[in-house]
Amino acid sequence: MLGNKAIKAALLISVLGFVGLTLSTQASAACNLVSTKDGSPLGVKGTEADTPEAKQFLETCINPYTKAFAKDPDLAKAGKKKFGLYSCTQCHGPNAGGQVAVSITDDVWQYPKHNTDKGMFETISGGSNGGMMTWHQQLSNPDNPSTDDILKIIGWLRSQFKGTGEKPWLN
Repeated sequence: MLGNKAIKAALLISVLGFVGLTLSTQASAACNLVSTKDGSPLGVKGTEADTPEAKQFLETCINPYTKAFAKDPDLAKAGKKKFGLYSCTQCHGPNAGGQVAVSITDDVWQYPKHNTDKGMFETISGGSNGGMMTWHQQLSNPDNPSTDDILKIIGWLRSQFKGTGEKPWLN
């Protein structure tokens, strides 16, 4: 028969094993980005040049700028500046209300995945079959926006939302 100490030791080893398994599962969890075009993996990876916000997004799929920009319109101006810098205005208009391309501030999404920041990031980064070109610098031209630039643009777009109903990106 097992003694009291042996039972306690076995229980402790089991608990430590479970905790270790849980922690390793959490540590390996990552934001799995996929192409809007075909659902294949999107080749955007973390780099040494990434900001802490970009690194956080690539691990969690949560854009840290979205809530911050919704609370502070002055902070959101950084996203609008990037929106103009990368010529998003040429297709989507000066305030993203649509021009040659669709509005991206209303609740009529061309792709349902755009109700999440992850989905919008995937489309901006990798393009779409509906006319949106590939914009992320890792997937096309190194002069194109970085992960952080795209996240700031998305944060600003969310702060400009003109639709009705829920705003799941703020949850």
